[in-house]
Amino acid sequence: MSPPVLQAKALAKSYRLGKNEIPVLRGIDLSLAAGETVALLGASGAGKSTLLHLLGLLDAPTAGEVHYDGERVDQRPVGQRATLRHRQVGFVFQFYHLIPELTALQNVLLAHMMATSVWSWWGRRKRCRAEAQALLEQVGLGERLHHRPNELSGGERQRVAIARALLAQPKAVLADEPTGNLDSNTARDVVDLMFSIQRQRGLAFLLVTHDEKLAQRCHRVVRMQDGVVVS
Repeated sequence: MSPPVLQAKALAKSYRLGKNEIPVLRGIDLSLAAGETVALLGASGAGKSTLLHLLGLLDAPTAGEVHYDGERVDQRPVGQRATLRHRQVGFVFQFYHLIPELTALQNVLLAHMMATSVWSWWGRRKRCRAEAQALLEQVGLGERLHHRPNELSGGERQRVAIARALLAQPKAVLADEPTGNLDSNTARDVVDLMFSIQRQRGLAFLLVTHDEKLAQRCHRVVRMQDGVVVS
């Protein structure tokens, strides 16, 4: 059997506030297999977003381990972690995090540009641009390539974010309340799109949500409370 795409082992995270240490995660064990969808449920402050940040190597754990494809990665140098993050994981956030001055196409390309050297980017720029355009067409924005975020609806901005997350062909997508800023009809369309792409590509998909109905569409539901998994 292949190792999990992503795995947390006894993962813990604390922050210091003056002389006090504030625990956020208290020893999380979680694995995500290729093609598997997992919903992460819990009240605000349960540690869900912190867990996603640690799994995505955006932050370092206080204790425990993060594994990609069976290999520990959380202790690798900063540059190696950034490269791994770019190649292995795509992020979709609630508030899109698009650059307002850039077009939809430029926003999709930006993360890839920043993760490669100038010479590497120059040699691959035409192919990357074609791939980014194809992704935007796949998410229904073929006619909106050159629109800036303030010219797009909330649902369209999230579709740009989805395309951006997929450009590097990651093995896993980590989505943090991706529909939390959308109306119900738009949210349903975005979710349908994300699950459709997940199935087509066989992606591992970890979804933070407060929506029980949305969570039930996943293969597994993991519930967190006060920094631990309770079910």
